[in-house]
Amino acid sequence: MARDQLEVLSALDLAKTQWYHFTAIVIAGMGFFTDAYDLFSISLVTKLLGRIYYYEPGSSTPGTLPPNVSAAVNGVAFCGTLSGQLFFGWLGDKMGRKRVYGMTLMMMVICCVASGLSFGHTAKGVMSTLCFFRFWLGFGIGGDYPLSATIMSEYANKKTRGAFIAAVFAMQGFGNITGGIVALIVSASFKAKYKAPAYEVDPVASTPPECDYVWRIVLMFGAIPALMTYYWRMKMPETARYTALVAKNAKQAAADMTTVLQVDIEEDPTKVAELSNSRDQFGLFSKEFLRRHGLHLMGTAVCWFVLDIAFYSQNLFQKDIFSAVGWLPKAKTMSALEEVFKIARAQSLVALCGTIPGYWFTVAFIDIIGRFVIQMMGFFMMTVFMLGLAIPYHHWTTKGNHIGFVVMYAFTFFFANFGPNSTTFIVPAEIFPARLRSTCHGISAASGKAGAIIGAFGFLYAAQSTDPTKTDPGYPTGIGIRNSLFVLAGCNLIGLVFTFFVPEAKGKSLEEASGENEDEVAETEPRHTRTVPV
Repeated sequence: MARDQLEVLSALDLAKTQWYHFTAIVIAGMGFFTDAYDLFSISLVTKLLGRIYYYEPGSSTPGTLPPNVSAAVNGVAFCGTLSGQLFFGWLGDKMGRKRVYGMTLMMMVICCVASGLSFGHTAKGVMSTLCFFRFWLGFGIGGDYPLSATIMSEYANKKTRGAFIAAVFAMQGFGNITGGIVALIVSASFKAKYKAPAYEVDPVASTPPECDYVWRIVLMFGAIPALMTYYWRMKMPETARYTALVAKNAKQAAADMTTVLQVDIEEDPTKVAELSNSRDQFGLFSKEFLRRHGLHLMGTAVCWFVLDIAFYSQNLFQKDIFSAVGWLPKAKTMSALEEVFKIARAQSLVALCGTIPGYWFTVAFIDIIGRFVIQMMGFFMMTVFMLGLAIPYHHWTTKGNHIGFVVMYAFTFFFANFGPNSTTFIVPAEIFPARLRSTCHGISAASGKAGAIIGAFGFLYAAQSTDPTKTDPGYPTGIGIRNSLFVLAGCNLIGLVFTFFVPEAKGKSLEEASGENEDEVAETEPRHTRTVPV
């Protein structure tokens, strides 16, 4: 038996696209812009950190971060993000989206600045303090995932909700490319001011002392966009769905949305009383949640987990592409600043050509063809292109065939973003009840970040050559890149299968998609797992 919908929620569902929608997208999206900048900017400067702090006199090659230090510097933010997604996801359902939203943003600002001020008299001291601050930076970033998605889903109308949430997530692409642009500008400026020879000409002079400022400036810049949006985040009213359905204050929700929507909303006292007296408060660990949403949560968590294994492991063959097309010459032929410049240029081109278009294809089509179709298509095409890379891998990496390798690589990235990398973020914000929405999104996102840790670092070891003479310095032998690609294709197939456990939310209100407008006591028959779109 379905309950009558509150007037304020109906007004939100049916509202025409207005200025406040775009304002919400920008405010929530700038958080994701900052998230992407902070998470990916470290990869732009890791080689520089190796040259500065791990230079070995007499070595024929520049200094590099030892494997354990490299894994810590790159991975500690992911560990913080996983923790933050779980903690702030839960807190967002307990304290409200708006209040917790400000906490995460200020944590990101403070830790961005602190990362650039990492101190110590030794390499170990600097790397330790950098890792400490990047863990807490990741913790704040983690909170942005469930809160941004939940806030945008609860503000949007049901007709274009998918596009609005996807647009917030798409800001990751701009954050990624901005990191590259900032690194390009900073490295080019220092390179023009402080002339330095290549490492093979003069190892010491190739890394001027002023290089120590470059990585600090790049990391600290991430605080600026976050700080710019803090005021506007604090001015946003709490979402009507949290106020009405969780805080049980429908009158306040109506008053808030009257201002936002610029229409008069009058709640029926009978509906308000019915809401206040309702007892549908089953918890996350209850049998009722397991019956209604257990398979859904498993589906969103597993799909995000395997997607991020594949998505974050793509740096396995990034170095092959960069070297193959001449974007990255051998390290000893460049100065430290020249190497930063060329790495930033290469990553910016990848983001511009492969990453950003995929995000915006999702924005354009998600409310037309639906989440299910896009996710299935994305996982399927990622499988196809990874097998296309793996089966004839030796062919692609021989001279004369590099263009085909680059094209296959770009399409794999494109269908990740016009596919599960976007939908795994969107769907958990739609299919769970309001009082558990942020928590469940946080669990799904944390599952994805666990996959990211495996993809970025577990496969860094696994992809090492089976020949001990061809492994990267400091790494043991692995299964090789070709076999790693076969494993990643298998991950994509698992994601394709588990997509069937995730319901389609296209065109439905959040209460319809989550079953929240159904009377728990009267409902005796389980709902279907999903409705296949016709």
